[in-house]
Amino acid sequence: MVVKRSDDEESLFETTKSRGSFLHRVFSVSLFVAICFVYAYRLTHIPTGGEDHGGGEDYYYGTWTWLGLLAAELWFGLYWVLTQAVRWNLVFRKTFKKRLAQRYEESKLPEVDIFVCTADPEVEPPIMVINTVLSHMAYDYPSEKLSVYLSDDAASDLTFYALLEASLFAKHWLPFCKKFNVQPTSPAAYFNNILLHHNHATKEFANIKIILHKKEPHNSKDEDGNYLPTLVYLAREKRPQHHHNFKAGAMNSLLRVSSVISNAKIILNVDCDMYSNSSESVKDALCFLMDEEKGHEIAFVQFPQTFENILKHDIYSSTLLSIVDVEMHGADHYGGPFYIGTCCFHRRDALSGMKFSVGYKNDLLKSERDYSIEENLHELEVKSKALASCTYEKNTLWGKEMGVRYGCLVEDVMTGLCIHLQGWKSVYYSPPRKAFYGVAPTTLLQALVQHKRWAEGQVQILLSEHCPALYGHGRISLGHQLGYSYCNCWALTSLSKLYYSIIPSLYLLRGIPLFPKMSSIWFIPFAYVIVGESARSLLEFVLFGSTIQGWWNDLRMVLYKGTSSYLFALIDSISKLFGLPDSPFTVTAKVMEEDVSERYEKQVMEFGAASPLFTVLATIALLNLFCLLGILKELALCEDWFETYKKMSLQILLCGFLVLINIPIYQGLFLRKDKGRLPSSIAIKSTVLALSTCILFNMLKD
Repeated sequence: MVVKRSDDEESLFETTKSRGSFLHRVFSVSLFVAICFVYAYRLTHIPTGGEDHGGGEDYYYGTWTWLGLLAAELWFGLYWVLTQAVRWNLVFRKTFKKRLAQRYEESKLPEVDIFVCTADPEVEPPIMVINTVLSHMAYDYPSEKLSVYLSDDAASDLTFYALLEASLFAKHWLPFCKKFNVQPTSPAAYFNNILLHHNHATKEFANIKIILHKKEPHNSKDEDGNYLPTLVYLAREKRPQHHHNFKAGAMNSLLRVSSVISNAKIILNVDCDMYSNSSESVKDALCFLMDEEKGHEIAFVQFPQTFENILKHDIYSSTLLSIVDVEMHGADHYGGPFYIGTCCFHRRDALSGMKFSVGYKNDLLKSERDYSIEENLHELEVKSKALASCTYEKNTLWGKEMGVRYGCLVEDVMTGLCIHLQGWKSVYYSPPRKAFYGVAPTTLLQALVQHKRWAEGQVQILLSEHCPALYGHGRISLGHQLGYSYCNCWALTSLSKLYYSIIPSLYLLRGIPLFPKMSSIWFIPFAYVIVGESARSLLEFVLFGSTIQGWWNDLRMVLYKGTSSYLFALIDSISKLFGLPDSPFTVTAKVMEEDVSERYEKQVMEFGAASPLFTVLATIALLNLFCLLGILKELALCEDWFETYKKMSLQILLCGFLVLINIPIYQGLFLRKDKGRLPSSIAIKSTVLALSTCILFNMLKD
């Protein structure tokens, strides 16, 4: 898969380049040529009166439709060019932990703060959160150099007391993990029989409690007499009249509170469901951050976000295989991957807003804590509470130039971009053993809502003062600019996908071809683009361990995201420009009902709820079904059916593809009887909308 590049033998990590880069580039160039021929066809075959379109109104509508297809294809081509930025040069990393051990004694290793954030015990049950906390306390790393902070934005009594119980269990669990080299170190994942129970949260509770700390040695040692990691519970102050900025606000409170308790120069932040699956992740990150030659310029080390509940064929394409296994490696070549909000080791200086300079000293071994100050734990708690108050950030640079940035639904990507714009680099490391495991969405609605939020946040970055395409010029490389712009434009692809999913199928009803005949030489570039890109993506999925069905499911989710999540993200983004209210923040549920779980295990698509997202998807699916049935009827009644098929072949195949990939929607509308089917209201609305569109479109030619 990779070929080695000469690196310093004393380096703590190695960088290698993809062996398939040359073949990929040759293919990409050939595909680009084919795309140019597609444009040439569109420009040289604009419909004129008296052609097959029959003149008159068909000519008028055919011309504008033709130009609409050209516009959609121009955007597809531009977007494809942007994707090549993160596919052109893939790099892969390898760490040398033995060299790290030879160079630094364990007692000399830097301290590490670990931030775990939770927001709602109803969807993120405390038992799951506590298992995550325990897994990160059990790293193969000096325990006295670890500090674990749990931010509970719900201020749940249950979560707090569960953490107290976990601190007692840790005295037995951590020695057990180290004695028997337990992997993974989450008790639930290890024993696989933990039951989930949770109660309602008390949301007005605000507190900081240092549960374990070496200043109380009688309470902070395990059964073998070794110090446990410092353990801190934080429920920051939240009041209705003060915006708490969700997870970004929680992260910034943790940054300030940890600065007076442990103040480690390295910070790991994870979501509350992301438990540690590898006890060596900290040392892997240190191989990058402590490298003598390049470590000083690295702001963060991003690990992949992986999920334990992904099934063989990944029905909702939650693994994001193309992004995780390909595009993040491509972004790494240009100065670093994007920060994704979890599974990330940060340099505190960079996260706190410091700009990179050539003279920056990579002194991670020097502690910033003043050990001469003899504060007891109560005094530390009192001091920390002021840093977590809801008014502390007023008239400060927090959220603007310091800490995690505010004002964006994807605050993580925005923060990573600002760090890169300040001169820092980052690296992407995907170890042989997955470092973290979390919980992926288990219903279609969860997945679509999550992608809507991501896409809307990307548009906010595109329209912000930190737009990579403009502000990034001269601050980050061109490849990095293109890579960020590719993500920023997710929502903009919705219009082209929507157009291609509707217009060609509707014109089947009129018998008007919008693509070249099968016998025409112009058919070749269209066929090459379609077959070539499909074969490339299929090969990519198979090479990275997925299945053909997994690839097909990914194609379906690309269509569903593009015509629903991204569409509504674009609409909401435009609405906000006119001062309309923001969409509410939604926490993705981490638990599911038993019947939902059973259907998920059987890889049956879960609908269940009435949502505008489903109305759009069902309408498009039914419209294509009606159009396909209409053209098949015409072919059956036509004496020269093969000539008609050759003239309309690409349109028929496109419509057939859209029908085939929407089979789960037809099942959810008409065949399924379980609770996961599409509601009858969706079936009625989508049927009426699709039929009305087809009838009205046919009436326009009369």
